[in-house]
Amino acid sequence: MRKLLVLFMAFAIMLCALAPVSADDTYEVRLSAPNGAPALSVAVLAAEKPEDYTFVAAETIAAEFANKTADFIIAPVNAGAKLFKAGKSDYKLAAVVTWGNLYIASQKADFTLEDINGAVITLFGENTINASVVLYALAENGLEPASVEYLAGAANTQSLLLTDENAIVVTAEPALTAAKMKNENITSYAVNDLLKAASGMDGYTQAGLFIGSDIIANHAEAAAEYLVKAEESANMAQTDTAAVVDAAVALEIMPNAKVAAAAIPNCAIRFMNAADAREQVEATANIDLSQFGGSLPADDFYYEAK
Repeated sequence: MRKLLVLFMAFAIMLCALAPVSADDTYEVRLSAPNGAPALSVAVLAAEKPEDYTFVAAETIAAEFANKTADFIIAPVNAGAKLFKAGKSDYKLAAVVTWGNLYIASQKADFTLEDINGAVITLFGENTINASVVLYALAENGLEPASVEYLAGAANTQSLLLTDENAIVVTAEPALTAAKMKNENITSYAVNDLLKAASGMDGYTQAGLFIGSDIIANHAEAAAEYLVKAEESANMAQTDTAAVVDAAVALEIMPNAKVAAAAIPNCAIRFMNAADAREQVEATANIDLSQFGGSLPADDFYYEAK
């Protein structure tokens, strides 16, 4: 009997050795993201396997949808929605990962939000959802600048903030924290606070994690496993900031640990799967439907793991 048991076990081990390995057991998920605050949501994962992650300039992230070389893409939610609506992308929204990292700032003495009334305010990213959210939040809170000017990006408005003591600008984290470390006279106010006062929204759906059709069709198990890991990674921005700081500095997403440690808690990073975030996506879209292609995203824009 003992001999039969040994033979049976040996036969079972042999069968396991001969059994084909599931494709998902060895499949390496690839992700592309803009090299900035949204990338912080996956920084811990990227630091472990940097060869599977591509970080690009924010203004070029749309090309990743056309290239289809990445299984997942982090990008502005509205940009992904517009491309999907236009038939130029088959990437679905899997989750929202950032909820607004914009701040109104000035080094004016005793600067308050009321100083915006009748003044010039400089935003970045004309005709973007970020600008639309800022203008909506200002208007709904009764703040009326004399004029609105635009620069290309947050780094540009950060530079103006540092060089013009009378400037009122909209910039973003981590640029704001870096500026404050150079000039302690800078005062800032979160756009999300204005948005909440105006609408009750707890931030807006700024950046999302998009999933490609190929991995859905061919590596569904790997996709599901990655989404679990991505949620854990994003949540570490709140639960284990030190780990995210180390990863962000190693990947050169952040300039140094001091800036990273101060800025990450202000980047509004949190993971919410697409089905749960739909109401917030639609609330953001209704601020400026033109940024979402003229209408709310259709049902099939939202990915839900089976």
